[in-house]
Amino acid sequence: MPRPRVHDLDRLLDAAEQLVAEHDSVSVRGLAAATGVSNGAIYHAFGSINALLGRVWLRAATDFLVLQAELADDAATPVEAVVAAAGAPAVFAERRPHAARMLLTVKKDRLLGPDLPTELADELFALDKRVVALLVRLSKALWGRRDGVAVEVMTTCVVDLPTALFRRALTTGAPGPDSRNRLAAAVRAVLAVPPRPKD
Repeated sequence: MPRPRVHDLDRLLDAAEQLVAEHDSVSVRGLAAATGVSNGAIYHAFGSINALLGRVWLRAATDFLVLQAELADDAATPVEAVVAAAGAPAVFAERRPHAARMLLTVKKDRLLGPDLPTELADELFALDKRVVALLVRLSKALWGRRDGVAVEVMTTCVVDLPTALFRRALTTGAPGPDSRNRLAAAVRAVLAVPPRPKD
């Protein structure tokens, strides 16, 4: 069978994303059954199941980080920028429910495993650096600080609290207004206590 066309690759990634979100994993056989594309064509397009899953995660995480940065940039104040960045998973869930569920409820390391192609591993590492850069930028805008203590508080607001509040909601749909309001209140409460002075 010929290699799938580019739009077919997106269809394969969409289907894989949905399977991962619903079942925490995907096999080539399962993806072939869901899409009607042969096992051989899938292997030809991606090389391995690990490379396919890496592409699924990379696409979703990249789209999420772009949205999160846009939401933070559009906020009127530094506090509201943090609240917007924290609330990004809920906005993303409205636009891409399967991607949001996958990113917040599936453990990346367990899904992708240790055998990722080097190129994909490097791209995923670059995404991690983008997350840190956003945390540093928000911390600097709010407190004029970029040290580990301040960034740790920002991590609580932008990563830990949304994960804790939205994970359960994402298993059944998108986070509702109550979850979003609780998250915003929790983030503002954390930000009301400035980070301790640097060591």
